[in-house]
Amino acid sequence: MEPSFLRFIAALCRDAGYGGHDRHSLRSVTILTLAAIACAPNLAAADEAGISFWIPGQFGSLAAAPQQPGWFFADTYYHTSVSAAGDVALAHEVELGELARTATVNVNLSASVNARVDADFATLNYVFATPVFGGQLGLGMTGAAGGNATSINGTLTASLGDLTVTRSGSISDARDGFTDLYPMATLRWNSGVNNFMFYMTGDIPVGTYDSNNLANLGIGHGAIDGGIGYTYFDPTSGHEFSFVTGLTGNFANTSTDYTNGIDWHFDWGASQFLTKQWQVGAVGYVYRQLTPDSGQLPILGANESQVIGVGPQIGYIFPIGTALQGYVSAKAYWEFDAERRADGWNTWLTFAISAAPPSSAMMPSKPMYTK
Repeated sequence: MEPSFLRFIAALCRDAGYGGHDRHSLRSVTILTLAAIACAPNLAAADEAGISFWIPGQFGSLAAAPQQPGWFFADTYYHTSVSAAGDVALAHEVELGELARTATVNVNLSASVNARVDADFATLNYVFATPVFGGQLGLGMTGAAGGNATSINGTLTASLGDLTVTRSGSISDARDGFTDLYPMATLRWNSGVNNFMFYMTGDIPVGTYDSNNLANLGIGHGAIDGGIGYTYFDPTSGHEFSFVTGLTGNFANTSTDYTNGIDWHFDWGASQFLTKQWQVGAVGYVYRQLTPDSGQLPILGANESQVIGVGPQIGYIFPIGTALQGYVSAKAYWEFDAERRADGWNTWLTFAISAAPPSSAMMPSKPMYTK
């Protein structure tokens, strides 16, 4: 996409042989403008195409709780269905410059975006028994495979003097493939009912991505994310509360010359262990861009996004033989207060296997879970 949207439109009009103010010329401008917008679905969505590296909701309850030393595996099915309408509408005047020095075409676009993503995330993590800086070090890698189906529907109205033309159009794309890879390092400390965590993660852009595609599974650029977490967990009462907050720094997408701004995210979870195995509660997140994107169209101004999500959660812990422990959980989020970002709902279904905790930690009066 051209750095300047107006130059791009002018070039398209020139290629179409625009040379006057007649009905045919206005029709060409209208169709070509709609085509240009369809080819640039991130027009009014902050974070390129409205997609951030950080997937809100990936941390939740017991995020900072200590883990059992050894290997940890988790498989998570993730589904999201989102849409955007009002905040992707675009209204501006296209000055045709040397192509028509005295003409101004008034252009208004009303567009809606719908997307559905289904992906299966696999995480393999190793927790070291030897303390590092007095804490528990964990190293891991996450990747996923899945599908993305996205569509844009729009109605464009262009007027030149007393002449008005309206065109409607749509574009859709569906694709299966792999996501990028996400390495992560965590360092956890425990002090009674209080647990603290520091984490670093990032994006290795090797997933299914093409800047010409509407639907992608990779994001087309690298990223670095880091932050802190806290968990309050009283095994006697079964009360638990956790939060994780962090910042994302994004590298430039060399395919589009676009760079997402700095993102801030806050994930939280609160739960009650009804027994030593059953856990119920609530989860939520707040996501907000702190600095605008660079490389966006000038007509968008400071392009920044935000969204809030909240929903229920349930979890169940069970032994697998004598050496392993299993954990299954389900959580769902409904999103609201979105700006420059599609919103809707998403669900997470997780199955995890880790080493079993010591038998001394499995007293009947206490939850048996150490993450």
